[in-house]
Amino acid sequence: MSQPLKITDTTFRDAHQSLLATRLKTEDMTPIAAGMDSVGFHSMEVWGGATFDVATRYLNEDPWERLRTFKALMPNTKLQMLLRGQSLVGYRAYPDDVVQSFIQRSSENGIDIFRVFDALNDEWNLSAAAEAVLNNNKHLQMTLCYSITEHGRLGGPIYNLEYFIEKAKLFKKLGAHSIAVKDMAGLLSPYDAYELIGALKSEISLPIQLHTHYTSGMASMTVLKAIEAGVDIVDTCLAPLSLRTSQPAIEPLLSTLSNHERNPNLDLEKILVLGAKLENRLSNYLDLLDTTKSAVIDPKVLRHQIPGGMFSNLISQLREAGAEDRLQDVMEEIPVTRQELGYPPLVTPMSQMIGSQAVSNILFGRYKMISNAITDYVIGKYGRPPAPIDEGVKEIVMSKVKGDVEQIKSRPADELEPEMESAKESISDITNNIDDILTYALYPTTGLSFLLAKHGLQKPSSDSIEKAVSSTNMVEEPGKDDTPINKSKKVKAFNVYLGDEIFYVEVDPITRKTKYQEIESYGSGTMTETTTDKDEVFMTAPINGIVIKHLAIEGEEVSSGQDILVLEAMKMENTLPSPITGIIKRLPEPIGAKVAKGTVLAVIDPKV
Repeated sequence: MSQPLKITDTTFRDAHQSLLATRLKTEDMTPIAAGMDSVGFHSMEVWGGATFDVATRYLNEDPWERLRTFKALMPNTKLQMLLRGQSLVGYRAYPDDVVQSFIQRSSENGIDIFRVFDALNDEWNLSAAAEAVLNNNKHLQMTLCYSITEHGRLGGPIYNLEYFIEKAKLFKKLGAHSIAVKDMAGLLSPYDAYELIGALKSEISLPIQLHTHYTSGMASMTVLKAIEAGVDIVDTCLAPLSLRTSQPAIEPLLSTLSNHERNPNLDLEKILVLGAKLENRLSNYLDLLDTTKSAVIDPKVLRHQIPGGMFSNLISQLREAGAEDRLQDVMEEIPVTRQELGYPPLVTPMSQMIGSQAVSNILFGRYKMISNAITDYVIGKYGRPPAPIDEGVKEIVMSKVKGDVEQIKSRPADELEPEMESAKESISDITNNIDDILTYALYPTTGLSFLLAKHGLQKPSSDSIEKAVSSTNMVEEPGKDDTPINKSKKVKAFNVYLGDEIFYVEVDPITRKTKYQEIESYGSGTMTETTTDKDEVFMTAPINGIVIKHLAIEGEEVSSGQDILVLEAMKMENTLPSPITGIIKRLPEPIGAKVAKGTVLAVIDPKV
């Protein structure tokens, strides 16, 4: 007799990551948490993926506290997280000591099941995380990131049945307790699902779980065929956060299986009540839904292959860049960029890397601006691509690498030095809490900003980069008119952008006095904009972002093309070169500053 189908609920993680750019606050999930705990789900996916980054970067929430809250409210249900292998919940590979410490603390704070994946399905990037999960006596679910080429179906020269079976066997050797098929873009067609799940059940004596997205409109059919093939567990979510680029809704699936031998035996009426309560909490988030088209599915996904979480972030990134009208161009560019970079599966962090590079290719010209992550990928720091990288693109990327760099041909993490002790020392004057230290280790810039706010050392950061204000600095400059101004020490100075003009504005919260002066006009540029004022050259931000690092100091002589600043844009770090040979006169924006497109990042005197 067939076993009842088990169901993992994704409402608290992937569902809102896919539809709402992960912006759902903890306070809007906790009212239904206890009810969800009583349903009888196999597990609740509540953490990992982008939830960690977004909580600290945008929501001013402690992700560790969110996890502990969920554990307290749902003690009867196994809590599950999505872990990006060596990249954990970040966008780069972390050394093994960070991986081990993060997984240990995740276990201690409440995670029972770790769904571990690598964007390249490369076991090199999975071994350390797998070992750490096993050492903490937690359930290790190893993940097959499902992908296809332009062939459009299971098969072809790369992503064929043999490829996935061999990967699953490797994952079993790493100690997997179960195998997940992660269909992040809704590319798995129903009959291909039947073939793939059937083959895995035949070849691998482990429970098989299916995670798919509704992007192409096939997900419900795909789930049903997977059930027929014997899949053990499937992922669904509550109706208000289902469909579109999210998971299938649980409600119609339960109704469909009500008289089936694999009936999950979950209370549909209870779930309907929970869905109605969730719907009431979502009214403040509706503006985050993609409204660029009327259709709720995207039949073109089989070409562009953009997963749900990537799509919602893509919309957000283009909106910040003021380039929402370029969405279709970017969608057409993504499959081209992906092919040139060796057909990596479009899952985090590769989806973010490919998507951001495609955006840069459209906005600034093809490979005119290359993120540091793409450079590292080409060098081999992210592991082995499924197919060779285009030689022309490789040549362009390598030409931007400073010094002699050899291709990495072994496990990339072996090249990394331990970081936990240095992270601990770096914030020792703020906190010695291990969870805080891990937050900083994962995100040294945005994580530090969050920790300073958390411990009362600065105000929480804004939810988004302000369009008008590029920076805020404390100044104590006397007034320039003849009337004495009793200025407080809390005077704030801003660069304000109106049309094509920049104004310097001071606001005193005590005297209410305001003054401004025009600094410089700027025009539309390509990769980095430069303007001149007498003998000075201004290098400006090509896009909204965060200043991550200064690679030169004021007064230093630099050459044209020399890297002088790292700007994080679209979650990728981009190294910006000096447009001229000269001397750095000013670096107006401090490390950690959120800057708008056109903000002056460096003032350079060309007289050497």
